[in-house]
Amino acid sequence: MDDETFLRLKAFFPEVNLGSDDETFFRSLWHPKSFKQYDLITEAGSTERYFYFVLEGVQAIYLLNEKGEKVVLGFSYSGSPSGVFDSFIAQAPAQTFLEALKPSKLLAISHADYLELFKRCPEFHQWGHEFFQNILFGRLSREVELLTLSAEQRYVAFMQRCPEELKTIPQKYLASYLNMKPETFSRLRSNVSY
Repeated sequence: MDDETFLRLKAFFPEVNLGSDDETFFRSLWHPKSFKQYDLITEAGSTERYFYFVLEGVQAIYLLNEKGEKVVLGFSYSGSPSGVFDSFIAQAPAQTFLEALKPSKLLAISHADYLELFKRCPEFHQWGHEFFQNILFGRLSREVELLTLSAEQRYVAFMQRCPEELKTIPQKYLASYLNMKPETFSRLRSNVSY
């Protein structure tokens, strides 16, 4: 891993101070993975083997409803984590799919190496606690939005929170994430400023 990539990865763990030995160890645990557009990174029913850090690209996590339609639960993009976190932590079969929406370059750490990192560098425990707490709070906020806001309000809230995603994520995935038909999303995109 080159120094620039390492600095991007390290910035994702701001609370963790690595000594030189720990830094060498930390670098050795992460491996590059590349995916083409629309590659499935993780399939429902398989166990997530990696925790990812996104260097380039956009990914969607989704499940299939009874009609076989994708129901998008979230996205990951450059500078963010990616993976099916519940499957990764529990080492149990995933209920969701993880798909590359754009060509993607990721750094991956295996479950065994992730556990070893936490053993060797206890500061990662605090990071892990805060990371998964933020995931939980984000999911709860999203659930409240889906249950209480109109389609237009959900659109505006998302676009204020994540304006760059409008440019990079395919419209049908954004519509699914916001729990609306693609036609509704298209109309809102044309008529609503935020």
